[in-house]
Amino acid sequence: MPNFEHPEYPEATLLHLESMVPCRESQVSSLLSIFGEVARSILCIWVDYRCSTKMFVLTNRLKTNLNLPHVFVNCVECFTSRLLLEEILTQLQSLSSEKKHGSHVPCDTFNDFVRLFKQEIITQDLQNQTVYIVLDKAEQLREMEANVLPGFLRLQEMTDRNVTVIFLSEIVWELFRPNTGCLEPFTLYFSDYSIGNLQKILSHYHPPEYSADFYAAYINILLGVFYTVCRDLKELRHLAALNFTKYCEPVVRGEANERDTRRLWKNIESHLKKAMQTVYLREISSSQWERIQKDDGEPGHLKGLSAHAHVELPYYSKFLLIAAYLASYNPARTDKRFFLKHHGKIKKTNFLKKHEKTSNHLLGPKPFPLDRLLAILYSIVDNKVAPTANIFSQITSLVTLQLLTLVGHDDQLDGPKYKCTVSLDFIRAIARFRLKKVYYDTYNTPKIT
Repeated sequence: MPNFEHPEYPEATLLHLESMVPCRESQVSSLLSIFGEVARSILCIWVDYRCSTKMFVLTNRLKTNLNLPHVFVNCVECFTSRLLLEEILTQLQSLSSEKKHGSHVPCDTFNDFVRLFKQEIITQDLQNQTVYIVLDKAEQLREMEANVLPGFLRLQEMTDRNVTVIFLSEIVWELFRPNTGCLEPFTLYFSDYSIGNLQKILSHYHPPEYSADFYAAYINILLGVFYTVCRDLKELRHLAALNFTKYCEPVVRGEANERDTRRLWKNIESHLKKAMQTVYLREISSSQWERIQKDDGEPGHLKGLSAHAHVELPYYSKFLLIAAYLASYNPARTDKRFFLKHHGKIKKTNFLKKHEKTSNHLLGPKPFPLDRLLAILYSIVDNKVAPTANIFSQITSLVTLQLLTLVGHDDQLDGPKYKCTVSLDFIRAIARFRLKKVYYDTYNTPKIT
């Protein structure tokens, strides 16, 4: 017997749906009560999700199980209102035909869309059915014309047809609601999976050559390590498949049995700590990661495991980042000494303040003004650099990439201040064409030679 019941759907369909979408009983029950009911079709549904199963649930329900007429559009791909409306009409043409893609339908305004939509409903003989329009990444609608979102919210009213618009978004409706007011949609929330739900779902995909209890114990260990930093089902499935071979090594070599959890954990503990460095990054492929583990390299010396190891920057952006790093970790009073060729005589002294005996890397980066950044840039670049809009736009790009951090407000009277957020290893990686040697002076700060 399925966990959810509905009199209009056969038990076999419900059981198949439950096996395809586990741990989503409440959401599926809500969709079951909505889909397929022509007499009281809901105008629009706002689906707020924090996981990757919402698209699968909706497409599987609409297409596979119920064969409901629907149109599915990604608002990132259709980034303008014209592309969005034309894509909906094009998919609508192919609902009752054998063609996978309908012919292109030009549509410039929302008024034209309403007129053409009504014509297509009659042409496709869908007057007695509810048509579902699913808009994925609905937060992109904010970048379109002001009448697009209110128009979709009242599409059933304007077309006088049974049509339900489903918005899929990561933003809750309360933060998305227009200030001018609009029709309130029915909100359906997909919450994050609990650790028990993830345990149940991931254990379902155990390899056939191993028992379910053995794989469930492995998933329990995996979630104990990664659940605090990662709750995305796709990422956890990737990590489970990537590290399972290492977990099975003592069993394959005959050194332990499937119930020897302690020995299995001891074998994979260091391996999982290394894998913590690559969560969400995808800097190397799975095969490359497996080859690295065979070499038993230290976590700090693994190639390709730094968050910015392969960042490609424009020519002057690299110099700007080097200058920002030097400005963050060098005292301002040393600029004359290190960046001027004829700085005159400097009085030597052995007197060091207490805080100067500590490495600046331990103290962290210090904020610096924009003028100082440009002054260091001019001193380390061989050719002359004019302070053009191109240079300032590249600084803004570095802030956007989170390689630099803007300190305070950008409209402050004394000019903006920045901090460099990258490490010395990253500076060495992007500046191989420039840095020949990095050494530390009396103040334990990095210098260029």
